[in-house]
Amino acid sequence: MKKLARFLQPYRWWIVGILVLIFLQSMSTLYLPNLMSKIVDVGVMTGNIRYIVDIGGFMLGVTLLGVICSIGAGLLSSKASAGFGKLLRDETFAHVEKFMLYEFDELGTSSLIVRTTNDIMQVQQFVNMLLRMMVMAPLMALGGIIMAVYTDARLSLILVVVMPILAVAIFLILRNGFSLFGMIQSKVDQLNRVLRENLMGVRVVRSFHRTHYELKRFGAANEDLTDVSVRAYQVMAGLMPILMLIINLSTLAIIWFGGIRINDGTMQIGSLMAFIQYVTQIMFSVMMVSAMFFMIPRAQASARRINQVMEIEPQIVDPVVPAPLSESKGYVEFQGVNFCYPGAESNVLEDITFQAAPGEVTAIIGGTGSGKTTLISLIPRFFDVTAGRILVDGVDVRQMRQEDLRRKIGFVAQKAVLFSGTISENIRFGNEHATDEEVRHVADVAQVSEFVEGMKQGFDSVISQGGSNLSGGQKQRLSIARALIRRPEIYIFDDSFSALDFKTDASLRRALKEETGDSTVLIVAQRVMTVMDADRIIVLDEGRIAGIGTHAELMKTSDVYREIVSSQLSEEEIA
Repeated sequence: MKKLARFLQPYRWWIVGILVLIFLQSMSTLYLPNLMSKIVDVGVMTGNIRYIVDIGGFMLGVTLLGVICSIGAGLLSSKASAGFGKLLRDETFAHVEKFMLYEFDELGTSSLIVRTTNDIMQVQQFVNMLLRMMVMAPLMALGGIIMAVYTDARLSLILVVVMPILAVAIFLILRNGFSLFGMIQSKVDQLNRVLRENLMGVRVVRSFHRTHYELKRFGAANEDLTDVSVRAYQVMAGLMPILMLIINLSTLAIIWFGGIRINDGTMQIGSLMAFIQYVTQIMFSVMMVSAMFFMIPRAQASARRINQVMEIEPQIVDPVVPAPLSESKGYVEFQGVNFCYPGAESNVLEDITFQAAPGEVTAIIGGTGSGKTTLISLIPRFFDVTAGRILVDGVDVRQMRQEDLRRKIGFVAQKAVLFSGTISENIRFGNEHATDEEVRHVADVAQVSEFVEGMKQGFDSVISQGGSNLSGGQKQRLSIARALIRRPEIYIFDDSFSALDFKTDASLRRALKEETGDSTVLIVAQRVMTVMDADRIIVLDEGRIAGIGTHAELMKTSDVYREIVSSQLSEEEIA
């Protein structure tokens, strides 16, 4: 929690205001029993109506002051805690945005979602209560003890017996609750992961008729969370009855011994009533603190989980002094590149060396698992090379700012990812300042217009989350349009034509050739027909280059390429 306290810095003056208001509220609350005892001992016992009215009116004024201070403190604490939550969410999200792929894998997507939403909400609620109760409770307890001793020192000895009993009871109950609330958050992660997998894979679940299996899986995760929650709240549920029992027994003891002192003439009735009020305030202050302790285990577990996210340092960072950008545009060069995933035993890529220049199309082809996607992921620096180096416009990508590097690249991922919003907004994701004419132009090039014109609202048609209301080919074409509108120096297409029929594929490649003629184009593909016309084809086999050249050259020199071609094309098509 200490590490997260810095997010309260912008609200420090609000916190000062909260402390002042709570102090005034506490003083007014502590002063009321004293006024009540005067009304009873002086006004009621002597029949002095004027005194009762005067002191009663003053009590109403003190009560009104306490109410105003309480409302003001509640308003300021709510705003401060809500602002704290907002800043913490912003900071956490901004930090997660810096993560690379293996940082995401370290915690998992589902866990990151829970930590950014549920965990921060738990801490925010704790801060809201902390700003009010943890200030008021000690003031009320300390002030109550002082006033109780001032009212009757001998009767205050009851507190000497009661307070240690209260402390022991609270300690024993909370000691068992801390570990259980930490387990609850991990069970929430597990439940969220099962739910997310089921929702994302609902088509697979339905097609294989595995609904009952998923129900059992969700039920097991739900039952785990329920069992831990029930155990935690059972432990904490025992706290309030024990506290009330101790408070009521204390009140009974005060009335018993106070009655004896009144009978002896050493104490007045009003003083006994005031004493009971002070002891009640002390006990309820302890109950307020115990309510805080009820939230501490869960808030502490949530804060620990948030700190785990904030403490992860992205392994790919910008250089302290970036290299100056070159005047050349679009040159890509791999020099003896090796790459190994963190924790893997062997390299995925070994000794990769080639060049790609503007105006050229470089295609990468190979079997499944040969390292094609990994290779092109190194260019925008999704990963850093293990050995060798990658140059873009003559500058090592590790010596460039990530923003400058990625501004040069239009990347179309293997899995087409779209965002909820309109078709126009998804295309403009590549360039938010693009005009309507530019949007329509790239849509024509990407063969998007043909299906968009069939929609009622055209480019203003809404895409559902993840593009679930579009086919795979439509999503791929929209992803290509999104990359085209950037007008980058380097285009990277990672198997971006796999869902297209041959006619659309051919039309799209012809249009792309005209649109990207001055840029460097790198294409990863499974289809031989997609790469046959490339200026350079790189054949990958188990992470190594098995051949580089044109289609005709590779048919003569590369056995691996010939096997790929013969597996896809007939002898007539090859000829």
